[in-house]
Amino acid sequence: MKQIYGKIGLISLACLLVWSGMAFAANTPNLAPKKIVVKRGYTKEAAKCVECHADKTPGVVSDWKTSRMANAGVSCYDCHVVEASSLMASQCSGLKGTDIMISPMVSSKTCSRCHPSEVDEFLKSAHADLSRDAVYDEEKAAGKLVGLQLQHEGAGFLGVEPGSLVNEASRTSGCAVCHGSVVEVGPDNKPIKSTWPGGVGTLYPDGSVGNCTVCHTRHGFSIAEARKPEACASCHLGPDHPNIEIYHESKHGQIFLTDGEDWEWESATGTWQPGDYRAPTCAVCHMSGIGELETTHNVADRLKWDLMHKRSEIRSGARGDGEKGDKLMRKVCINCHGPSHTDNTRQMLDSAVALYNTYWDGAVEMKKELAAKGLLGEDPWRDGFQELMYYLWHHTGRRARHGAAMNGPDYAHWHGFFQMFQVYKDMEGIYNWRLENNKIEELSTVMSTGPE
Repeated sequence: MKQIYGKIGLISLACLLVWSGMAFAANTPNLAPKKIVVKRGYTKEAAKCVECHADKTPGVVSDWKTSRMANAGVSCYDCHVVEASSLMASQCSGLKGTDIMISPMVSSKTCSRCHPSEVDEFLKSAHADLSRDAVYDEEKAAGKLVGLQLQHEGAGFLGVEPGSLVNEASRTSGCAVCHGSVVEVGPDNKPIKSTWPGGVGTLYPDGSVGNCTVCHTRHGFSIAEARKPEACASCHLGPDHPNIEIYHESKHGQIFLTDGEDWEWESATGTWQPGDYRAPTCAVCHMSGIGELETTHNVADRLKWDLMHKRSEIRSGARGDGEKGDKLMRKVCINCHGPSHTDNTRQMLDSAVALYNTYWDGAVEMKKELAAKGLLGEDPWRDGFQELMYYLWHHTGRRARHGAAMNGPDYAHWHGFFQMFQVYKDMEGIYNWRLENNKIEELSTVMSTGPE
């Protein structure tokens, strides 16, 4: 429990420490060194990197020199130098003729040298392997998404060569930028085929996972930047998970947009508390130390429901402990809201999840019956029923659930449940027509890219 002591307590504590110190000193020799040496500056090799890049890439050095990394004496050399045996070892032009090997790629493994707890928490989160798997794991359910990215979005069905840069363009320019890539390297161990830089769950050739600079962008690595909702907005947006849009329309977002520029963003880790800000950002609720909660880089720690997949279940296994997560999130809310407000808000989310699941379960039953009667098309993207079912889950259903969770009424209602019932009724119409006629309609009845 964090505590704030008054002046009297501090004075008493100081007196006790002085008295204890005098008693201790009277019987113990002073073994402290006669002179404490504090060394500043950089090694010759590190200084050379900075000098060279100040000329070659001045923007990088300008960003770095005002950062906490520079203040702590952490230079290019400390993060980019690798062992000669590394699968990512290469040399820039300034290192030719030396035995120093570097890599432009820096994973969370490097960050863990100084931030071991943060990286350990991060690796257990959905921002690591789980994020990348949604794009690259062909053995799990996400394998269907691989087909979507390459065969359909990548124009494989139009004859574009499988695995070519053109075929991969949709995945590398869109999906991998957020979810993370699987980095490929050429003969010089430098990244190729647009597989780097990648998103938060990037897998590197040496087996390390995670790109911390997605939130703490290089080369400033600002804690203030990572605490602002814009850090999350580059990925958590759009028709399928409009989290930043929902946040901005919520009361929390309204307050942030009104006076967030004047808040205190630079407080030390674990001390950033209400008063530094008037309303929470994404980081406050999901990651930051607040009240009696410590900081965490596992963004699933405080979540109860899985609001992303086809049916919402209480989180378990690799996706967290939902029952525990609910208790932790309530401890966030209680810093600013009374128990009645918190209880009602959480109940509203539970009810919204139950309503979504009602729609989804009904859709699943219709699909099962159509499949049993051979009334589903082989290509789900040319089949109106299956295409609408995708939007019921992936677009309208996600918007409804996230809107309810984050108090964004427009997304919970108009972009959410209002469109869900429309989509569901259209699915019912197709379902009934196929059963009555014992065949699949010749053309898809879905004439748009999907409800928005």
